[in-house]
Amino acid sequence: MIATEAAAEGINLQFCSIVVNYDLPWNPQRIEQRIGRCHRYGQLYDVVVVNFLNKNNAADQRVYELLAEKFQLFSGVFGASDEVLGSIESGVEFEKRIVSIYQTCRSTEEIETEFSRLRGEMDENISAAMEDTRRKLLENFDAEVHDRLKINLDKSKEYIGRYERMLWAITRHELRDRAQFDDEHLTFTLKEPPGGLAVPAGGYGIAKNGLSEHRYRLGHPLAQLVIQWSKDRTLSEASLAFDYSAWPAKAVSIEPLVGRGGILAARCLSFSGFDAQDHILFAAITDEGELIEEEIARRLFEMPCRIIENPGSIDTSQFDDAFAVRERAVTEALKRQNAEWFSTESQKLERWAEDKVFAAEKELKDAKARILELKREARTAESPEEQHRIQMQIQDLEKSKRRLRQRIFEVEDEIIEERDQMISDLEVRLQQDISKQELFAVRWAVV
Repeated sequence: MIATEAAAEGINLQFCSIVVNYDLPWNPQRIEQRIGRCHRYGQLYDVVVVNFLNKNNAADQRVYELLAEKFQLFSGVFGASDEVLGSIESGVEFEKRIVSIYQTCRSTEEIETEFSRLRGEMDENISAAMEDTRRKLLENFDAEVHDRLKINLDKSKEYIGRYERMLWAITRHELRDRAQFDDEHLTFTLKEPPGGLAVPAGGYGIAKNGLSEHRYRLGHPLAQLVIQWSKDRTLSEASLAFDYSAWPAKAVSIEPLVGRGGILAARCLSFSGFDAQDHILFAAITDEGELIEEEIARRLFEMPCRIIENPGSIDTSQFDDAFAVRERAVTEALKRQNAEWFSTESQKLERWAEDKVFAAEKELKDAKARILELKREARTAESPEEQHRIQMQIQDLEKSKRRLRQRIFEVEDEIIEERDQMISDLEVRLQQDISKQELFAVRWAVV
C-alpha cells in the first residue's frame, strides 16, 4: 500500500509488518504515528521500519542524525521521544526551526553550524534530564548493587544478565563431555550434538560479541534440552560449602553468614495452562533458627561451592509455612500480571475499535458530503444529459451510503467478537493448574 501522510492516523494496518518511510518528517511523533498503524491490536510479527535517506543532502543527513540518534537514544532510556520535544519546544516549533534551516542556509558549512546550534540546545536539556534520572536511580541502589556493578563493568568483557549467567553455568555442567568452553568470551564449541536434537555442531555464544556462529539463549532448542535434563535429574541430600572468599564479588547480605551454616530447600512451583510458568522457591534457616530471606538464599548459589559430606536425613517440614507464604506471593503476582495483561489488551482493543469505527464513519461522512456536492451541481446543470449523469452518480452513492451504514454495524459486531475472545483468553488464563515439586534439600555453610 502506498499512502501520503494522511494514512498516518485513523487506519489499522496490523496485517502489515513492514513500514517504508519514503520521506522523514521532522517530528519524531509523526514517525511514531506512522509506525503505530502497524503496531495495532492483532499484529503477529515484529514490525520492520525502512527509512529512505538522501545522503547527498547535508540537511537531510543532519535531520536523520537528530531523529535516529538523539530521539531514539532518549526513547530507549525513558520511553517517549515526545518528552524530549516537550522539554525543548513544542513539536511544531521544532519543525519550524528545521524549515528555517532549509530555507536560509545555502552551504554545507551554514547547515552544519545551524544544526550544531540546535543540537547543542537539545543536548543541554537531554543531558540534564538523563543526569537527574541517573542520580535518582543511583541514590536508591544499596552498597551491594554498587559493588556488583563495579565488578561487572571492570572485569567483564560484556555484561550479561542473571539468567544468562545461570544458563551459562548449567550448560557448562550438562555439556561438559560434549563441548569445549571459553569462560572469558562466554562461548563454547559443541563437538557432539545430543542425539535426536536437530542442532549443528560448532561455535555457540551467549554474549553479543560476534565470535560465534550461533547465538545461544534461553529459547534455543539446545538450551531448552539442557534445562530439561537438569529438571529431570533426581538430587540427593548433601552438605555444601559456599566459598565466599573465592567469590570475585561482594555482597553485604552474605557477609553476616560467613562462618555459619544451616539447612536450605528448593521447590518448583509450576503453573500450567495458557501461560505456563515455573517458579523456583527457596527457603533457608541458620543453625540458630534464623530464617534467611529468599533472595539471600538464591545468591548463595552464585558463589563457588563444594560438597563436604553426606548430611544424612534432612527435615524440611520446618519450611512448610515459609513455602506457603512464598507460594501465595507468586500466585498473587501472577494474578496481578493477568490483570495487567487484560488492562493492556483492553486498551489495545479500544484503540483498534476506535480506528475501525472512525474509518467506517469517515467513509459514510465522505459519501454524504459528495452527495450534497453533486446535488448542488445538479441544480446548475445546463443539459438533460449532464443532469442524468449527476443523478446516476447520486443514485450509486445513495446505495453506497446504505452499504456503509451496514458496514458500521458489521464493525461493531467485529469489535464484540474480539472482546468476547479476549474475555475467553482471560478465563483460560485463570483456569491454571498448580503443581509442586521438591527439588532438593541441603545442609549449607558459608566459608
